[in-house]
Amino acid sequence: MKIDLSAIPVESGTTYPDSFKSNVAGRSRQRVGKAAGLKNFGVNLTTLAPGSQSALRHWHSAQDEFVYVVSGEIVLITDEGEQLLKPGEMVGFAAGDKNAHHLVNRSASAAVYLEIGDKSMPEFVDYPDHDLIFIAENGSGHFAHKNGQPYT
Repeated sequence: MKIDLSAIPVESGTTYPDSFKSNVAGRSRQRVGKAAGLKNFGVNLTTLAPGSQSALRHWHSAQDEFVYVVSGEIVLITDEGEQLLKPGEMVGFAAGDKNAHHLVNRSASAAVYLEIGDKSMPEFVDYPDHDLIFIAENGSGHFAHKNGQPYT
């Protein structure tokens, strides 16, 4: 099925608790996998405005992630440090690898990348730089403090 990218809504915002929402204010995405009717994994065409980031630094217990840079330059930040990613370069994160990661656009231009991830459940996401975890089962989840108390 051919998909018209211009017909796919551009989404911004996040489900993060309010105190973390500003971290990803410059991120927008189009859910191209959803538009294609995919069920087992997601594909997003994501744009990071200058100075914005993809997410809080995190790692997944059950879900794989893959990123392919389409245009612009973004900095990958992991436990090992920083690496500049340019168009045509890619990186993957295997489920259960506790190497926390995120992307930051430090350039003066927008950066665009494909993010691909599976939907394995149950899922636990740890955000080591913050008092935040995400717990999901059967397709729905919630954020909590590391002591298990839900964010309200």
